[in-house]
Amino acid sequence: MPTQQKVEQVEELTELFKNSEGCWFVDARGLTVKESQELRRNIREGNGHMHVYKNNLAAIALKNLELPEIPEILSGPTAFIFCDGDVAAPAKALKDFAKEHEALEIKGGIVDGKVLSVEETLKVADLPSKEQLVAMLLSTMLAPVTGLARVCAAPAEGLARTIQAIADQKAA
Repeated sequence: MPTQQKVEQVEELTELFKNSEGCWFVDARGLTVKESQELRRNIREGNGHMHVYKNNLAAIALKNLELPEIPEILSGPTAFIFCDGDVAAPAKALKDFAKEHEALEIKGGIVDGKVLSVEETLKVADLPSKEQLVAMLLSTMLAPVTGLARVCAAPAEGLARTIQAIADQKAA
């Protein structure tokens, strides 16, 4: 019979999985308390938050949401990094932190119901942020409109320059 505390943790985990854009899994064994605090701070700056739960409770929460089972990831000590918005920012924070601290092992992740390997997680970390991608998309979409506006304005600009040149000539 499961204890009330475990039932509450499964409910909490289920809500976290359901409400987050994605989740990264890491093994943070070997990090000092100070390094662990630095990791949590870096993840918070990337709009994520780190929690530690029992793997079997996480497996139950994933099953409740009909998400893929990931026994290879949920083996051994696992910390869960939930992404509140952009999934790339916390992944980037993890990747940068792992470069400096060999004790941190990235195990993989789940984004949009798809399990990502370590390699795929590192590829996501290399992506631009969501805001940068939106800005790139908007600039690409606006380029034809901007070009058209310039082409339409060119004759009027030419006429204005010609009139100004004539006015300058008469004034001299």
